[in-house]
Amino acid sequence: MKTNQNLKTARPLHKRQIGWHLLMMLLVIIALVPVLFAFISSFKSMQELYNGSLLPSQITFDNYGEILSSLPIFKITLNTFIIAVTVTVFKVVTSTLAAYAFVFFDFKGKNVIYFFLICTIFIPFTVTMIPNYLTVSNLNLVDKIWGVVLPQLADASGIFLLRQTMKTVPRPLIEISHLDDISEMKILRNIIIPICRPAIISTGIIFFINSWNEYVWPTLILRSRENYTLSLAMQVFTDSEGGVEYTITLAMAVITMLLPLTLYLIFQKHIMSTFASSGIKG
Repeated sequence: MKTNQNLKTARPLHKRQIGWHLLMMLLVIIALVPVLFAFISSFKSMQELYNGSLLPSQITFDNYGEILSSLPIFKITLNTFIIAVTVTVFKVVTSTLAAYAFVFFDFKGKNVIYFFLICTIFIPFTVTMIPNYLTVSNLNLVDKIWGVVLPQLADASGIFLLRQTMKTVPRPLIEISHLDDISEMKILRNIIIPICRPAIISTGIIFFINSWNEYVWPTLILRSRENYTLSLAMQVFTDSEGGVEYTITLAMAVITMLLPLTLYLIFQKHIMSTFASSGIKG
């Protein structure tokens, strides 16, 4: 009887809903095709790649072996990890502190400062590239991973996302804490961070992935192979004079995307909820 009632109450999908679902499936397939192509092709030889065969007739690990023999891949991976972790930690800390101040502190010109801060999100990288490079050069940090890290210690988008989340925290809860003479750092540590933990984690994952995949800025700063990041290491196999080793480059791409893709799959619910909640309050 319950099964029959459930069948009666279940409403069939509207034609319009079916159309949207099909469109979403098509977009997912389009997004997955390059990833699958790179992964499958990384186990092919160049001849098979040019032949256009969908699957390799014989799986080969020569492309990955060439990477290990040509590059200090473990050192390069460590460089990338250090840069991504350092940038993520600093951005999360500065974004959390700034978002807390913009939500729970009242000071003159708060809205004006926040407005100009958010405006920096829309400034193209090409505008700040030369000043940042000159600063890093004057500090003798060219060809050092800390030269990549230095201009990325704060991020306005992180402040925006965490501010939107903190605005959902009941203000009377903070006011009661003030009446009990609880310090701001204790309020932040014991109340705000536990409530906003999913948003903080997802924002940190976004920072980590963006830093891990960054290419243009490290290209300007890093010169020697032992200081390369994974994104830069791919250009070693795309020499215009020696020819492009597509299969090796694709193998390098698989290595590069493995960790950020795994992190996204693990924390995708937190990331989606953060972006969804960012539009609740202005």
